[in-house]
Amino acid sequence: MATRVAANVDGSAIGAARARLVIAASSVGTIFEWYDFFIYGTLAPIIGRLFFPSGNETAQFLAALASFGVGFGVRPFGALLFGYLGDRLGRKYTFLATVALMGVATAGVGLVPSYAQLGIGAPIILIALRCLQGLALGGEYGGATTYVAEHAPRGKRGFYTSFIQASVIGGFLLSLVVVLTAQSMVSKTAWDQWGWRIPFLFSLVLLAVSLWMRLKLHESPVFKAMKLAGRISANPLTEAFTTKGNIKLIIVAMLGIAAGLTVIWYTAQFGALYFLQNAERLDDTWTRVLIGIGAVISLGWFILFGSLSDRIGRKPSIVAGYALTLILVFPLFHLMAAGANPGMAEAARRSPVIVYGPRCDYNPFATAGQKTECGQILDHLASKGVTYTKVRTPGVALSVGGRAIADRTPAGIDKALAAGGWSIEKVKPTIRGSIMIVISVVLLGMLSGMTYGPVAALLAELFPARIRYSSMSIPYHIGTGYFGGFLPFISQYIVARTGNPFAGLWYTFAVVAMALVVTIFWVPETLGRDLD
Repeated sequence: MATRVAANVDGSAIGAARARLVIAASSVGTIFEWYDFFIYGTLAPIIGRLFFPSGNETAQFLAALASFGVGFGVRPFGALLFGYLGDRLGRKYTFLATVALMGVATAGVGLVPSYAQLGIGAPIILIALRCLQGLALGGEYGGATTYVAEHAPRGKRGFYTSFIQASVIGGFLLSLVVVLTAQSMVSKTAWDQWGWRIPFLFSLVLLAVSLWMRLKLHESPVFKAMKLAGRISANPLTEAFTTKGNIKLIIVAMLGIAAGLTVIWYTAQFGALYFLQNAERLDDTWTRVLIGIGAVISLGWFILFGSLSDRIGRKPSIVAGYALTLILVFPLFHLMAAGANPGMAEAARRSPVIVYGPRCDYNPFATAGQKTECGQILDHLASKGVTYTKVRTPGVALSVGGRAIADRTPAGIDKALAAGGWSIEKVKPTIRGSIMIVISVVLLGMLSGMTYGPVAALLAELFPARIRYSSMSIPYHIGTGYFGGFLPFISQYIVARTGNPFAGLWYTFAVVAMALVVTIFWVPETLGRDLD
């Protein structure tokens, strides 16, 4: 992981043990921070039922995903606050504060009473804690990457910082492992009542370990050198937006780097998770296990492409990853579908579902039921993950496999779907299907590794030391917070409205296409730049 003595950016040297501690403490803290953040997304279905009850499964799920996105929406404010503190007071103590805030807020989620117990106050408190999580995460990434990059020797900067990038997927993986372990320890009834709180409360243990490790760290050598030379910025935020050329770099980093890599990452992890659970009706436990296996294997991609960027540059890997994503994202999800539930794909081909009506308006957020019969049919089909096509006609009708269905009640629709070969109950995949799913997730992870692995080094090299923490945190968290954080909500909303389980991928495609153009023309190559 490190040479015997690693030359530092300010001309000093750090031993192998210190280099390992720097990487380990920063990476473990980042894993725990992202665990705390992702555990909410992993448990979105049950959070929707307990905190956003509406009698509409789709509305509950979308409300939970919207509150998941709220945490991302707050991240830029965390970037502003902790970026300022990191450039003024130092890297070490700032990201100690972020991990402490995250741990306390996450444990708080595990203590909030449900809607049935507290009423409207329950979702309000939940969203407030979610905002605190987002605030903390807004300061974590910039602190960890800046700290590691400023310790790394110039020729291994991509390799060192790639462990921070891999830590993000490590946090997602840890959230899956803890959820599966906690579920296995209690009955299903107990899990639905109180067991789901265990993963949130477990964050207090992770917080203690993370603080213990980070307290062993020294301040970044670059920051110490600036402090001794009296070159600390008086107002990092003002300087970040007024330094010549810096505002352009912030915009380019936001649109070309942060937005693109984030939608790929969330499509590879949460997009695949919800696609398998909802659209393909795959058993929840099996889904988490297979996504987890794919995530473990994918960890290596981030290290590989981070290290490779030390030789070929940061930009080539990112551009290639964006281009391959545009080519492969739809085929990989079709491969995943074929492995997860081939019966659904076969039913869609042999027994297509067509809904006829004059006004097939469908509101996934409706809590008092859909206003029209056509909307009620679509609502039921969406809750079962059934692909459908809408046709505008004077009267309302439903056909499955070319056969008109007279009984359009939920029970009648389910009976017709079953007769047409549709599997509306949760299924378990075959061994062959499981392998196909894992391969799909690993290849999606490769695309994420190509674009995410080199990014920490690129962002650290892009901005001057005086305002590095602020300048890299702001575009990263605006891009990831708004383009990526709301991806689960936007993609699932598109699926619910269109009845096409693959339609949500067009959001990923559009954002990546934009990022590819911006990166090709405006993102500079940064390999070899000094950080002092």
